[in-house]
Amino acid sequence: MTYPQHTRAVLVLGLPLVGGHLAQFAVQLIDTIMLGWYDVSALAAQVLAGSFFFVLFIVGSGFAWAVVPMVASAHAQGDEVQVRRVTRMGLWLSVLFALACLPLFWFSGPILRALGQEPELAALGQSYLRVMGFAIVPHMIIMVMKSYLSALERTQIVLWLSVGGAVVNGLLNWAFIFGNWGAPALGIVGAGVASLITAVLTAITVALYAAWVLPEHALFQRLWKPDPEAFGRVFRLGLPIGGTNLAETGLFATSAVMVGWLGEVPLAAHGIALQVASATFMIHLGLSNAATVRAGNAYGRGDLPHLQRGARTVAALSVAVALMTIVMFVVFPEPILSLFLDPDEPNRAAIIALGVALMAMAGLFQLADGAQVIALGVLRGMQDTQQPMVLAAISYWVIGAPASYLFGFVVGWGAVGVWAGLVLGLSAAALLLWRRYGRVIFEAGRT
Repeated sequence: MTYPQHTRAVLVLGLPLVGGHLAQFAVQLIDTIMLGWYDVSALAAQVLAGSFFFVLFIVGSGFAWAVVPMVASAHAQGDEVQVRRVTRMGLWLSVLFALACLPLFWFSGPILRALGQEPELAALGQSYLRVMGFAIVPHMIIMVMKSYLSALERTQIVLWLSVGGAVVNGLLNWAFIFGNWGAPALGIVGAGVASLITAVLTAITVALYAAWVLPEHALFQRLWKPDPEAFGRVFRLGLPIGGTNLAETGLFATSAVMVGWLGEVPLAAHGIALQVASATFMIHLGLSNAATVRAGNAYGRGDLPHLQRGARTVAALSVAVALMTIVMFVVFPEPILSLFLDPDEPNRAAIIALGVALMAMAGLFQLADGAQVIALGVLRGMQDTQQPMVLAAISYWVIGAPASYLFGFVVGWGAVGVWAGLVLGLSAAALLLWRRYGRVIFEAGRT
């Protein structure tokens, strides 16, 4: 395939995935916007609690993400039995992980207080997380099913499921946060209730779709039957992916904790700026998922030249997106930040002033953030996950987290300094992971 053909193929596969990630992210974004309108304390608590939830969710998602290259490779080889086996065991591992997390959600208040957060914010966060603890089970099921469908290049349904979920969640938020349409006004707890209902409905929908459209895989027949060999394969590939996810998301969650030490206003500004930066990251993540599917197919066929051309194409698309978002963050920060705050909020000016500085820092790490996730996507397609986990841990915890504390509190730059540490960690990850890709390709070419 030529590079224009690769570009067209990546976009056909990747754009629905990008849209799906953006729609899924819209659920969090809507929570943030509506809670910002409701009360800044509720917004700050959701920033903390949302980080807590997301860390556990993204670690457990490692098993779902392991399904993508394994299904893509098996499908390329025509091994439909293997497709069924790894998807089923992906469901097993994801649900078991979700159930193991329930006590952490239920007793999250003391954990948040132990991390130095104010008692009032910790209590609000716990009330939200007790509901979200039950929501993580259907969320995990959704992740596995979306991974399975994406690996089979059925990305349109992934997009529409995500869009439908975002719309339903927004309507339920409007009802349960503010008490509209006869519903009780539950504030931050209402955001959790909306997410739980949406996740259950989406999980049921995607399961029915798979059973109807792909009956040859018979995913849910004798689902209770264990498959130790496939269970072990998914576990060995997925655990390092979860560890890599933990290294990165743990860094961002730690940054929220650090900024929380500075007070409610910095934490609100941090939460809003991070939501905006995360929205643009969803584009890179969708391209990364497309890279995993295409690399997995090429790897299954043993076609390294195709894999390399595809990797270069996705990397170039990621750079183009990063350059556009840098301009947006630097030129239009105030209108973007204003979307998240009530015009009558007393701390509005202070939050926006700090948010503008944080948006500039977010612009700095756009290239690095995109580069590291694309490299991870290609490496996962080649089923290389253990060494990338080590490199991520070094980048984020040996470099990024200490730098955030150093710049934020020792040097005294506050929230901006915390974000400077994020820039360093992401840049290190991008360099190390692309170096790893070069080595893996070289070794694969010699065999």
